[in-house]
Amino acid sequence: MLLAGVRRLLQQQQQQQVAAVARVVASSSVRHQSSAPEKIEVFIDDQPVMVEPGTTVLQAAAQAGVEIPRFCYHERLSVAGNCRMCLVEVEKSVKPVAACAMPVMKGWRIKTDSDMTRKAREGVMEFLLINHPLDCPICDQGGECDLQDQSMAFGSDRSRFLDNKRAVEDKNIGPLVKTIMTRCIHCTRCVRFASEVAGVEDLGTTGRGSDMQIGTYVEKMLMSELSGNVIDLCPVGALTSKPYAFTARPWEIRRTDSIDVMDAVGSNIVVNHRTGEVLRILPKTHEEINEEWLSDKSRFACDGLKRQRLVQPMVKGAGGELQPCQWEDALLVAAKALKTANGSVAAVVGGLADAEALVALKDLLNHLGAEDTCTEEILADAGSGTDLRSSYLLNTTIAGVEEADLVLFVGTNPRFEAPLFNARVRKAWLHNELDAAMIGPKVDLTYDCEHLGEDASVVGQLLDGSHPFAQRLAAAKRPMIVVGTTLSSRPDASVLVAQLMQLAQKLRSGCEGGSEWRVLNVLQRVASQVAALDLGYTPGVTSIRNNPPKVLFLLGADEGAITREDLPKDTLVIYQGHHGDRGASMADVVLPGAAYTEKPATYVNMEGRSQQAFPAITPPGQARQDWKIIRALSEVVGVPLPYDTLEEVRSRLGQVAPNLTRYDHVEEANYFTQAMTLAKQVGGQKTSGAIDVPQKHLTDFYMTDTISRASPTMAKCIAAVKKEASNKYVDQ
Repeated sequence: MLLAGVRRLLQQQQQQQVAAVARVVASSSVRHQSSAPEKIEVFIDDQPVMVEPGTTVLQAAAQAGVEIPRFCYHERLSVAGNCRMCLVEVEKSVKPVAACAMPVMKGWRIKTDSDMTRKAREGVMEFLLINHPLDCPICDQGGECDLQDQSMAFGSDRSRFLDNKRAVEDKNIGPLVKTIMTRCIHCTRCVRFASEVAGVEDLGTTGRGSDMQIGTYVEKMLMSELSGNVIDLCPVGALTSKPYAFTARPWEIRRTDSIDVMDAVGSNIVVNHRTGEVLRILPKTHEEINEEWLSDKSRFACDGLKRQRLVQPMVKGAGGELQPCQWEDALLVAAKALKTANGSVAAVVGGLADAEALVALKDLLNHLGAEDTCTEEILADAGSGTDLRSSYLLNTTIAGVEEADLVLFVGTNPRFEAPLFNARVRKAWLHNELDAAMIGPKVDLTYDCEHLGEDASVVGQLLDGSHPFAQRLAAAKRPMIVVGTTLSSRPDASVLVAQLMQLAQKLRSGCEGGSEWRVLNVLQRVASQVAALDLGYTPGVTSIRNNPPKVLFLLGADEGAITREDLPKDTLVIYQGHHGDRGASMADVVLPGAAYTEKPATYVNMEGRSQQAFPAITPPGQARQDWKIIRALSEVVGVPLPYDTLEEVRSRLGQVAPNLTRYDHVEEANYFTQAMTLAKQVGGQKTSGAIDVPQKHLTDFYMTDTISRASPTMAKCIAAVKKEASNKYVDQ
């Protein structure tokens, strides 16, 4: 009789669950038809909550402010239901249910702190700890470990299992992620991240039961530019940072919010530092930019901040070698050259410069009667130049790509130029059925992307409708054209960009959003470019090559856009920056500046969003903040700039470009009609020749600026990728 009763109860529970799933399916179809689905009422610990149909128990509890423990569940990954730590009691249910995977039904009463729930969690924790090693004192995850925290909250004080703990061989998956797989609890977060977000199928599971392991099957490197995110995802110490191993404990370090400058995405980061040294960099959640992810270069290149640094001023001596000196001596030599130049002064800024230094440098040159201020990064001029802000921004915004239904990449490889933007495109491809196509070299973007060819003539064919893909492009309701800045190095760059502008304007007429939807987008590669163009800098150094100045001021310009061979022998070069790279090697005067972790600064990302970085540590040696150096130099020259504090500098920023001081706000730019009118004046010449991109392979990704070139970790990554190529595991 007892067994029959239990059987009837189980049958009733199964019928209830089947009915719940059927109702969820029905409600989801209604939800697609109606913009405002009717909410249902459930009770979490006797607290009524109104939720949308299809909401899981875990999500409903979160809305009620109740935290349910979990290991495998992650809101940005698919539901796996592996760990069972989220078991809760549902009234009239014989067994506890997994909160992460069970959709709620109307009127359900869920108990998250009942005797059944507590006993279930204690049992699950007991199983998880059967094989987990007792090495918390030497584990890098200690103090940040979900397993530690939940063991304290829900675990028992003893175990009933006396079997020997199993051991698993560690896997070598590259120089970034350290594996101690004996600690693994098989939550599969890393596997799901690799396949869903990063788009690489390197990680998986082998074996069953107690023989189950997570690894790469054959020993190989985790070939992804986002691989470091598995460290944050791992709830235990199975995956930790290899460069950070045994360096510090969480309670020993301080945390400072900042902005990443390794690319133009403007990822929000948290700088962890101790005793004047940056130890590691972690992502900070920002839903509209980087969500909670971070690229490997942004995360691991921080060890380059303490190598090859410029720590004191230098002046070139009689023997032609740079000699250390005092600030007064260096400023006097630089000021004397600026005074005697009679306005023949030019400036080139690099990709890591902040907006405060940019405006100070431009003001200094203007006070000296000079106007030639340039950026190393180039930008094609299709008639409008940089007068129209929409001509150099990612106008759709980073998050806006999720609303698009088709994206066309022209002359760019977003996977390595802007990894987190590419991850956002993959997210839209995976969940929103986004179509992607590419003009340029065929590269792996981690999602299906139709290759239209490498020749620039394809753009003209799309414009006149003769290309087969033109029909699909015209039928798209929300298309995006993403243009890379490397097109600007072509001789026919102006014509090519003019054609793209006309194509984008043609597509706008059929867009679902009408004139509000922005088709044309420019994918910038460096962090300083948008702010520099906002402040009136000229992209490219063509004018300096054509008219060499008597004094050239390099502000962090280290990418070789202009070399000593491009200048007359009597040109004096002043270099201001934080690393002894190409710019410092050609300088006559070196002024040591501060890196992005050492100064309060304003950076503007590719979508035009101004963001504020805060100093984590002080600059090394005699290095100083960039705008302060320029302000001091102006005093010695005799044309003092009209600001003495950071607030006054930012007030000046607001005068020149008000959007630069509206932090975390995307200033709209919608001058496409005017840009197209100017672009038509360029002419209707035909374009031809292969379109190339500078970053085709993973080896091109790791070293792109002075900081990453000084990083030993990035050097190890390049060596590891080349080794993989020699082992024929990857196709380079």
